[in-house]
Amino acid sequence: MTNFKGRTAVLTGAGSGFGLECARIAAREGMHVVMVDVQADALATAAAEVAALAAPQGGRVLARRVDVSQAEAMQALAGEVQAEFGAPSLVFNNAGVGGAGGLVWEATQKDWEWVLGVNVLGVVHGVRLFTPMMLAAAQADPSFEGHIVNTASMAGLLSPPNMGVYNVSKHAVVTLSETLYQDLSLVTEQVHAHVLCPYFVPTGISQSQRNRPAELANESAQLTKSQLIAQAMSDKAVGSGKVSAAQVAAMVFDALRENRFYIFSHPHALGPVKTRLEDVLAVRNPTDAFEGRPEVAAQLREALRAV
Repeated sequence: MTNFKGRTAVLTGAGSGFGLECARIAAREGMHVVMVDVQADALATAAAEVAALAAPQGGRVLARRVDVSQAEAMQALAGEVQAEFGAPSLVFNNAGVGGAGGLVWEATQKDWEWVLGVNVLGVVHGVRLFTPMMLAAAQADPSFEGHIVNTASMAGLLSPPNMGVYNVSKHAVVTLSETLYQDLSLVTEQVHAHVLCPYFVPTGISQSQRNRPAELANESAQLTKSQLIAQAMSDKAVGSGKVSAAQVAAMVFDALRENRFYIFSHPHALGPVKTRLEDVLAVRNPTDAFEGRPEVAAQLREALRAV
């Protein structure tokens, strides 16, 4: 897709981070922008800014507070988009949370429900609701072009320790996106899939607990040792990231123009992915995730094994 003007973009997690940055680009390109987020105050501020960017280009902005894990709410959103704008040309299934770190067996039922609900079902709902809409538009109009971008993570291609729930959710998004790509190729040349796999980028994802629903809160607010360590490591890694959310958003639009499926914010981080695949092909045990950084592994093991 090289011409965005007059087309419609639907972006979840649009109140901040990658979603907001992509909304800014979409508005500057003259698109109508549907911004979705669960955090009402952040969404209102973001939508006002994006509307100011879109107006000179003839674009309109629709902002809706939606919990993407909720099927009925997403169904209502899709219906409103269809009625207001018709089929979108870009769907960015980007909303995600990064909580529930720690040793995988220490995660609670509610931890799993929260993270998988947003990170997996949120993407699933976007795919199942908007893909048929796009396919119908493509069948009716040979010039229609649609793109679905799903935000996964490098954690969807690796299995780093002490963050199992998140890993599971992002692996699911990667395989969902790859399958979507293959399925679409069977039925159309006009609708395309992409997967975004960012590494450590300074966004608000490490503070996702702020938007955790009350009904999915754990009975005890006390975190385990491994969970405290995971939170500290995540805060440090995300906060020290050198690639900005705005740069990643530009990469997303570059991928749309080039019709490139995989979008990596840090291509140099693919080395461990290659090692993981070599482990699989050689039928050998998984390589130590901290290979090359033995001091980090030693510190983590010491901290977790301390009485």
